[in-house]
This record gives sequence, structure tokens and C-alpha cells, in this order.
Amino acid sequence: MAGAVSVPVPMLSLDAGLTHYLTEIRKFPMLLPGQEAAYATRWRDHGDREAAYHLVTSHLRLVAKIAMRYRGYGLPIADIISEGNLGLMQAVKRFEPERGFRLATYAMWWIKASIQEYILRSWSLVRMGSSAAQKKLFFKLRRTKAEIAALEDGDLRPEHSAMIAKKLGVQENEVVEMNRRLGGDVSLNALVHTSEASEMQDWLVDPAPSPEALCAEEDEAKQRREALAGALEALTPRDRCIFEARFLSEPSVRLEDLASKYGISRERVRQIEVRALEKVRAAVCARLANKAAQPELSLPQTTMPGSPSDSTTSLQRRHASAPNRQFPQLPHAHAVRRLSVLP
Repeated sequence: MAGAVSVPVPMLSLDAGLTHYLTEIRKFPMLLPGQEAAYATRWRDHGDREAAYHLVTSHLRLVAKIAMRYRGYGLPIADIISEGNLGLMQAVKRFEPERGFRLATYAMWWIKASIQEYILRSWSLVRMGSSAAQKKLFFKLRRTKAEIAALEDGDLRPEHSAMIAKKLGVQENEVVEMNRRLGGDVSLNALVHTSEASEMQDWLVDPAPSPEALCAEEDEAKQRREALAGALEALTPRDRCIFEARFLSEPSVRLEDLASKYGISRERVRQIEVRALEKVRAAVCARLANKAAQPELSLPQTTMPGSPSDSTTSLQRRHASAPNRQFPQLPHAHAVRRLSVLP
């Protein structure tokens, strides 16, 4: 039958302080091997809460000792000890005394695992490590750096990264990345220089193409399409059909099929294809060269007094009154990239 717990477990708080907590947990007596085995059997077989109480309180000093090793991670020691106590309770719940070893030996691993999981959850807004190798790297990187005297700030030297990776059994890029993340999270609104009102986010480079590059690429593609469409008008209907079937179709039409369609030989279709390609290449090169040779006309920046602000120049009026030339729609225009018709 479960017994009642008469003495409360000491609570670790900011008001009481760490020293008071350590003093209180030293008042609980250590258990002899026989007492520990008896309490563990009573808890496992009968759910005796008083037996579990004695098992937990007698090992609170072990939790505090282990928790002190993790004080260098910048987290409150009270939270670290509390997480260690949770690990101790899990160890008591799963402890099997008939295996012949002490509870402290078994609970040590549960206490460490609970504290380490808490540190990994609380260290950064981004999840630090999910695999066993990454967790091992996180908790052993600092000590390994101290062993090889790699104490400089910033990125590690290549020889240091290689040495640590070999010693811990991980990749060099994982060592470099984890070393950078150990520096903690940095706000994007942090000032780069205290004397300037410049934030870190102002110096981030967007990997996407700039609007100017996108506009230039779109304009260049438009010019090439127009040049190709104008060059195709110089071909005869049969030559143009063969050219489009061979170069602008996905998949391209076979020579045998075109030969059967026009009643000519396969070699003749190939000759027409080569000749059409040369004509298109020459026409496109000529059009692009003429386009590049034309001087850029700049529009006036000011208008005459009294004239409407949206008035157009004579050049714009002539362009607007000229008939809009329509080019034929080409099938699979993206296939034009396969051609070498452009300079």
C-alpha cells in the first residue's frame, strides 16, 4: 500500500537562491545498497510513493553535481537542475534493482540526457541537432577546441577543423557550421556599428536577380524572339516548315517523316534544313547588329509652358501611328535555345 510523504522536496527558486537549495538537499541521507534495493522493489511492485520519495531525495545531490557541468551554456542553473530532476524521476520509474547495479549509475544517463535535451531546445530558435553525431559535436566542440588550443574568435582554421572532425568522427563542414552556431542567435536589427544607424539586415544580399538584370534579360529575350520571327519570314513555306519541325518542335520531327510528307529524299530534307539554318543565322545576326548600331534617343526632360504633362514627342507619335507588326506565333519557343543562330 502506498505510504504518505511527510517531508516536502525542497524547491529551487530565485528568491531562495542556489546556496539555500544545496544546503537543503544535503539534509537528505544517502541510502545503503540494501535500503535502495528495498525501496526500489516497494515502488515497482506496490507503487509505494514514500519509497519513490526516498529514492529521489537521496540522489538530488547527484543531479546538482551533474547540472553544474552545464553552467557555461548561458542558461539559468535553476532550470538546468529542474530538468535534471525530471530525468532522475524517469530513472526511478524505470529502475530494476535485480540487475545488480546502483541507482546512481543508472540515473546518471537519464539526468544527462534530460539536461542535454533542454539545452538543445533552449539554446537557439533554430533546432540545433537531431542526430546523435550532431548532439555529440555540440557538447564536445568547446572542450575539443580547448584541447587543441583553437581559442580564436570567428571561424576555425582549416587545420583545426580537420583535426576536430577526425577526432569526433564528423564532416569538416559540420564542425564549421556548429562552431558558428555556438555563437548564439544574432538579431537582424542589431546595429553593425554603434556610431552608425545601420542594421545587420541592411547588409544582407538577396540571392535573387536584381530588377535591372531581370528587365535586361527579358528585353534581350524579346529582341531575340523578334529577330528570329523576322528571319523566318525570309524562308519559303516549305523551308520554314522543315526548319520549325527540326528545330522548334519537341521532340523534333524525323527526316524520314518530312521526306514522306513532301515527296523528296531524306538527303534533300537535310540539305534544306542546313540551308534554312544558315539563312536564319545570317538574318538574326544582321537584325541584332542593326539594333545595336541604332543610337539611343533620349526624350526631353522638360515640357513647354502650358503644354500637357503627358504630351508625346514627334518620335513617339510616329511610333504610335505606325502599324503594329504582328509576328507569327512559334511553337515551343523555348526550343530556340538549342539553335546557334544568335551571336
